[in-house]
Amino acid sequence: MSITGKSLLEELKNFVFITIGLALFAFGWTAFMIPHELTGGGVSGIGAILYFALKIPVGISTLVLNLILVAIAWKVLGKKFCVNTIICSVILSVFMAIGQAIFTAPLVEDKFMCTLIGATVSAFGVGMAINWGGNTGGTDIIALMVGKYRNISYGRISFYSNILIVGSSYFIVQSLEKLVYSMVVMFVYMVVSDVVIDGYKQSYQIMVFSKKNKEIAERINKEIHRGATFIKATGSYTMEESEILLIIAHRTDKVLITRIIKEIDDTSFISISKTYGVFGKNFDRLKI
Repeated sequence: MSITGKSLLEELKNFVFITIGLALFAFGWTAFMIPHELTGGGVSGIGAILYFALKIPVGISTLVLNLILVAIAWKVLGKKFCVNTIICSVILSVFMAIGQAIFTAPLVEDKFMCTLIGATVSAFGVGMAINWGGNTGGTDIIALMVGKYRNISYGRISFYSNILIVGSSYFIVQSLEKLVYSMVVMFVYMVVSDVVIDGYKQSYQIMVFSKKNKEIAERINKEIHRGATFIKATGSYTMEESEILLIIAHRTDKVLITRIIKEIDDTSFISISKTYGVFGKNFDRLKI
């Protein structure tokens, strides 16, 4: 297969998984949350509020709002990001429209169960879409734009905007119970999406300080088929030269690697830190 053919196949695979993720996102909203008049953050939350107030289909309102935001952000965030957002927004709006046509009543009558299921399914879907190079636009665009010109973190902007959106739903649904459930939706959505996105990419950086680093590296290479790097170092106190063994490992390999280290040298010093987004051979592919 040619390089062009491989690239095309890779892009097609990404598109399929992004589409499945957006379908799950729409399913969570239309089958569980919207029929109970529950909302969440982002443009989908605004779309849900507009539907509760004016009966404008969520698919239409979210598409229009995303297109307006993309038009504003085009020069700031770049053509590639904006085109990607437009494509994902169109796909999502179609799924939202289909979902609202099918699910005129909630799949589950219990409101709390709908809160948990809807938030979990939609969060899993958006996490899946993002992991494969997609996005749902919305308040992410606002956060990225503000972050470019002001020293305010992306997470803080998203959090405040989502609180404002969910809080404003009270004036439409006029129910403290539904407001509380919507807050639960936002919290569950945030936790699950973080787990899906970060858990998918999460790896560990392991630094080993031992006089038996070569033996440790050989065992890791042989038993786990994971490479390692020797880094020359000098102690600031003793001024003695030494070697640090650096290993980047999947979360599934972390326990096995630490076990090997302790078996060979139980006096070794080990530093383990989480890394998010390790790209390259045997890890994730950079999707930009």
